[in-house]
Amino acid sequence: MDFELFLHSASWVSLLTLSFLEIVLGIDNIIFISIITGKLPQEKQKKGRLLGLALALIMRIILLFGIAYIASLTHPLFSVLGGDISGRDLILLGGGIFLIYKSTIEIHEKLEPEKEKIGSSKKRTFGAAIFQIVLIDLVFSFDSILTAVGLVKEVTIMIAAVVISMLIMMAFSHYIADFINDRPTLKVLALSFLIMIGFMLVFESLHTFHHQEIPKGYAYFAMAFSFGVELLNLRVRRHYLPKK
Repeated sequence: MDFELFLHSASWVSLLTLSFLEIVLGIDNIIFISIITGKLPQEKQKKGRLLGLALALIMRIILLFGIAYIASLTHPLFSVLGGDISGRDLILLGGGIFLIYKSTIEIHEKLEPEKEKIGSSKKRTFGAAIFQIVLIDLVFSFDSILTAVGLVKEVTIMIAAVVISMLIMMAFSHYIADFINDRPTLKVLALSFLIMIGFMLVFESLHTFHHQEIPKGYAYFAMAFSFGVELLNLRVRRHYLPKK
C-alpha cells in the first residue's frame, strides 16, 4: 500500500469525496441492518448491528483487494433471449429480489398486528439475522466497490474511505436504529425505500435488455424528500395528539 499518496492534496480530496459517497450509499445498508436486528432480543441488537457493519467492512476490503476478479464479473457468462448475463448481473438480481421479498414480508407484518405479535413472540435467532445481513452486505458491498473503482484508481484511498465511512456509520448506527424502530410509520417508509432499492438492483441487473440506467441521484432525492415530509408529519401528529 502506497501511503505517500496522502502527501498530495488531490488524494485528500478524493478520500473525502469517496468517504462521503460511501456513507450515502451505505444508508440503505444501515436501514436494513437496523430493521433485521430490531427483532433480536434487546441485549443482542447492538452486537448484531456492529457485527453486521464489521462484516460489511471486511467484505468490502476483501473485494477491493480482488478488484481484478470483480472486473471479470462484468464479462458475459451466458446469453438469454439475445442478452448477455454476467456474474455481476446475477448478484444484483439475486440481491434485489431478496431485498424486495424481505421488505415486503416486514411491511406485511406491520399491516397485520396479529402476525407481528406472533413474530415478536418468536424472536429471530442471532445466527439467522447475521446470515441475512451477510447476504445483503454482499450485494451492497459489490455495488459500493464498483462505485469506488469508477471514481478512484488507488486501492489505498479506496480502503481508507471504506474504513472511515464504516467507522462513522458504526458510531451513529445506534441512533439511526432507535429512530427508525421507535416510529412505526417511519419504519414502513424505510422498508418502502428498501423495496425501491431492490427494484433498482433488479432493473440494473437486466440492463442488457433495456440499455437504460436509472440515475441513483433521483432515487436518493426521492428518499430524502419523503423522509423530510414524514418528519413534518411526525411533528404535526405530536402537536395535535392530546397530551396525557
